Amino acid sequence: MTDSNTDIAVVSLAQPLENIADELGRSFQEYGFAVIRDHGIPQELIDRAEALSKEFFALPDETKRAYHIPGGGGARGYTPFGTEKAKDAKVHDLKEFWHVGRELPEGHELAEYMAANVWPDEVDGFRETFSELYTAFEEAGGRVLEAIALHLGLPREFFAATVKDGNSVMRLLRYPPLEGAEAEGAIRAAAHGDINTITLLLGAEEAGLELLTKQDEWKAVDVPEGALVINVGDMLDRLTNGKLRSTTHRVVNPRGEAAYRARYSMPFFLHFRPDYTIETLESCIDPARPDDHPAPISSHDFLMQRLREINLA
Repeated sequence: MTDSNTDIAVVSLAQPLENIADELGRSFQEYGFAVIRDHGIPQELIDRAEALSKEFFALPDETKRAYHIPGGGGARGYTPFGTEKAKDAKVHDLKEFWHVGRELPEGHELAEYMAANVWPDEVDGFRETFSELYTAFEEAGGRVLEAIALHLGLPREFFAATVKDGNSVMRLLRYPPLEGAEAEGAIRAAAHGDINTITLLLGAEEAGLELLTKQDEWKAVDVPEGALVINVGDMLDRLTNGKLRSTTHRVVNPRGEAAYRARYSMPFFLHFRPDYTIETLESCIDPARPDDHPAPISSHDFLMQRLREINLA
């Protein structure tokens, strides 16, 4: 159910996907965003992960910095404040984060694309909890991709092979509390688009996430307690020739008391396999303009190109 059929879709993943595929698709076409309830990630796991994330970020600065991997582009471990900036932004974002990636068995054909994870010794249960959450995110993302495939008129399982062993990354994120009069309404994460296939975001219940509409206006994304925000990334936008939109979005500081609190969230950036070629779907090419679509590119090359633009490669 959505509040109105012109707003951002809020749908339950507990329904048969056939019932929600077009509502999701409409929302992705118009806004690039949708909200998912009943996503299957247990609340107990979410609560445990949030507690451990806060425990890690509360560690002394020098302890956290020991997990920063110079030259790693932030792909694994800790990234301190003031490292990442949005494409074309003049200043760095006000955030610190930790990345968990895919664990591949030794000798795996894609191992060259994915660094090994690092884990903080100081936080008990960190590895087990976030490995579990990574898997749960991946399962929820797989269901959303099935719904997207149905909306696009593709076989339901179309995306399964494209994302199997993909370079997906889970980010634990902390925006520090801001001080002073300028805190209210300050920009915590500058306007940006996501590079990946789809993003699943946990922890967006606190006001502040906004997307840029087709009318060039900022629109707040309202999220029910425990729901996931899903947005289309540049890779899926490219695959669908812009039919499903990767929308510019940002995080602004809320007004009032919440402006002075730290903000925590956990986005999961679901990626295609590094060796998957992003080639525009036949059904998304306008027969009247058969050449009007992007050239094929491997998902790894596309990722590298974009990471350089945001100061992480």
